[in-house]
Amino acid sequence: MRRLLFLFLSFLFTLHAAAATYYVTVAGLGGEPDYEQRFTANAKDLDKVFRGITGAHVVTLTGAQATAAQLRAVLSNVAQQATATDDFVLVLIGHGSFDGTEYKFNLVGPDLTAAEIAAMCDRIPSKRQLVVDTTSSSGGAVAALERSGRVVIAATKSGTEKNATVFARYFVESLQDSSADVDKNESLTAAEAYTYASRKTAAFYESQKRLATEHAVFNDTGHGEAVRDAGNGQGQLMASFTLLRYGAAQKAASDPAKQSLLAKKEELEQKIDVLKYNKAAMDPAEYKQQLTAALLELARVQGELDK
Repeated sequence: MRRLLFLFLSFLFTLHAAAATYYVTVAGLGGEPDYEQRFTANAKDLDKVFRGITGAHVVTLTGAQATAAQLRAVLSNVAQQATATDDFVLVLIGHGSFDGTEYKFNLVGPDLTAAEIAAMCDRIPSKRQLVVDTTSSSGGAVAALERSGRVVIAATKSGTEKNATVFARYFVESLQDSSADVDKNESLTAAEAYTYASRKTAAFYESQKRLATEHAVFNDTGHGEAVRDAGNGQGQLMASFTLLRYGAAQKAASDPAKQSLLAKKEELEQKIDVLKYNKAAMDPAEYKQQLTAALLELARVQGELDK
């Protein structure tokens, strides 16, 4: 009996180990060139990381491809291909809106509501799912997205936190910085990524001496209010949801040249955020000159990182 039990458990482990992960990333409508570039760059960084994962199925929608019709088609395809043992990850980057009742993810053309996105995810058979909504007003989407077996992470605590967020940048960075792997087991969980991004976001506002306009929250029990910290049952699924494992595919993260480029990229993105914050108090010509210079340098650094 012990041998049969051992063989059965080994079989289950093999099934889980062989399971694939489907990663879908969408960079929504930017509205302005700097937002457009930032959202696209974040999505491309995620795409690069996810494509380095063995067994990953990766789709990334940016620019003109970031439409409701395209996203429906992609998620419909995932629903047909994925199995119950596969993991599913959806990352939304960009702007969101909330009218007091309904959240919408801003896309090229018609927007999608949180309820519509949830319905598409519900048709995907994966029992373990992760939805990371890094947009403004994303807290207003949690109630519609939450479901048993699904981790929902939002960049804002409510739909009323409507300013553009920086959470996406640090969520992406958590997948590139080995220090995010707190327990040093060469495996990054959704909980570790969330903690890293939340801490970095708070530090950004403190460093700029600005009142924080975003406070990330999550829900992984499928019911109740979203929370900022683990406890009372919240956080268990998130802590067990592996986003990636370190190894040969993550060599770039330990490459000193790449690290310096990543640091430069973060510095430039922070500079752009500060410029936008101080726009009203700046001479329009000076603002445009500094913003253009920062955007061009950011594009150059991004090009070096993409090599």
